[in-house]
Amino acid sequence: MQNALFSFLIGFLASVILAPFIIKAVLKVKGTQPILGYVEAHMNKSGTPTMGGLIFLFGSIVCFLSFINSNLKLAAICIACLLGYGVLGFLDDFIKVKFKHNEGLKPYQKIIGQVGISVLVSVFIYLSPLVGSEIILPFSDVIINIGAGIIPFAIFIFLAVTNAVNLTDGLDGLAGSVSFVFFVGFMFILNSYILNLESMGENPLLISELKSVLTLTGGVAGAVLAFLCFNSHPAKVFMGDTGSLALGGFIAAICCLTKMYLFIPLLGFMFVLSTVSVIMQVLYYKATKKRIFLMAPLHHHFEKKGCYETKIVAIYIIITIILCVLTCVFNI
Repeated sequence: MQNALFSFLIGFLASVILAPFIIKAVLKVKGTQPILGYVEAHMNKSGTPTMGGLIFLFGSIVCFLSFINSNLKLAAICIACLLGYGVLGFLDDFIKVKFKHNEGLKPYQKIIGQVGISVLVSVFIYLSPLVGSEIILPFSDVIINIGAGIIPFAIFIFLAVTNAVNLTDGLDGLAGSVSFVFFVGFMFILNSYILNLESMGENPLLISELKSVLTLTGGVAGAVLAFLCFNSHPAKVFMGDTGSLALGGFIAAICCLTKMYLFIPLLGFMFVLSTVSVIMQVLYYKATKKRIFLMAPLHHHFEKKGCYETKIVAIYIIITIILCVLTCVFNI
């Protein structure tokens, strides 16, 4: 955990230093966020620079390069997912700002990119002796093996998480702050798992690889916290799909590569809630031509009900903290 804390500081400082230059560069190329016409409450945010996810992407790279060692295979896959999904999101954002509308890549183009990355990682997981087909069940010592079924399951996780984080990115600081709390909770759970493996004298190579993932997660958490210094209300920069897809890809990667798939809905319940609210809204509207929520995802419903943006973000953070603490207490 000490290396993870050191990595946290590196990620934070690197991102804080890089942020003003990145924001200036985005403004120079007129990379400002078009606002959807039906989100009236956000019209005053038009012109805010986007693609701010580059801040924690570059900070995370600096962090990764600062602790290179011989046992970085799993961590390298994680950072590759962060960057791979980040590049996909960057292309989407770039098209939006270039043509000055809020529709970037076509839906099928996004899906092809997301599926492509997830398939590569899922096959690696299945073939890797360090990961394999095992899934850790929360709150127990039980580990189940689902064989080749891990490939479609991991693909589903990647698609679900990346889109869930993307849907949650709708208010200043919302997706970033929930992700930050997620990372902190995950670090405590992974650290506990590593200590348990050490006490049982398990494979030293696996332990070393997991420690690298822990260290990298600390760095990304620090980079995201630095980004929040510029993204909290009123936001000076938006993360854009560059950031939301990158965060979703990284969350999926660290959980899949450590066999902790089933911890995602516990630590990331608010991401799940955003996705479920959209699914419910769409299905109900198609069946009845009526809406359950004033607007989906759920955080926009609360906005329509008159809740302040900062209050909604605070509630999301508090709920995520509570769930992370409970998960850690009952799992460690």
